[in-house]
Amino acid sequence: MSMVFNLEKVSVSFERYSVKQRSLKYSVGRLLRNTNNSHFQALNDINLKIEQGENIGLIGRNGAGKSTLLRVLTRVISPQKGKIFINDQLHLVPLLELGIGFHPDLTGRENCYLAGLLMGYSRTVMEEKMEDIIRFSELAEFIDEPVKTYSSGMYARLAFAIATDVRPEVLLVDEVFSVGDEFFIRKCILRMQKLMKAGTTTVFVSHNLDFLVTHCNRLIWLDQGRVVMDGEPTEVALSYRAQQGHF
Repeated sequence: MSMVFNLEKVSVSFERYSVKQRSLKYSVGRLLRNTNNSHFQALNDINLKIEQGENIGLIGRNGAGKSTLLRVLTRVISPQKGKIFINDQLHLVPLLELGIGFHPDLTGRENCYLAGLLMGYSRTVMEEKMEDIIRFSELAEFIDEPVKTYSSGMYARLAFAIATDVRPEVLLVDEVFSVGDEFFIRKCILRMQKLMKAGTTTVFVSHNLDFLVTHCNRLIWLDQGRVVMDGEPTEVALSYRAQQGHF
């Protein structure tokens, strides 16, 4: 198997007060504050190797570092420390936030072309895929309406249909099954199963532990930005549930 990702001692921290207004009062306050408390350590010395064909689930409580890790793998976030290797020979598609990158004033169809362009596909290729994307998303009635009129569930349908129809070699998924109705979620799971059987490398973030245990061949448990456990899904899930007090 070829290497897809290789992280060595990767650390990411965020400024706790970065969202506050940059006023004189704020700046003076920062100077008076203890600098040790001014940053939040999202990832702390992460060592991780992911090989082609693996299906990996990331688990942990809110704030454990799961979504930050996905964003490092997609180069959305650059680590302050450590080394990261990403196999650029493989076609990687991130599903971090469904509908991210959609232009609200463009129609669903136009956003399909835009999303395809961002993923490296020509208009001709997307035209060939358009019918399948519309059929899967079940949005034929709304595909030529601006997406700003879509509900969150409609966003989810279209974004998932686009991302998975292009047959990615590497797919990064962040809680995409939390949006949409029960029947559409089942369709998503079936499509994910087909991609995984076809050899797509997948990395999931989800709070649905049962789904991850069933569909992944490896679970990684994160807590406070560190890897607590990395291994066989049933074993990791059992330890995680025991630590959380759920049996």
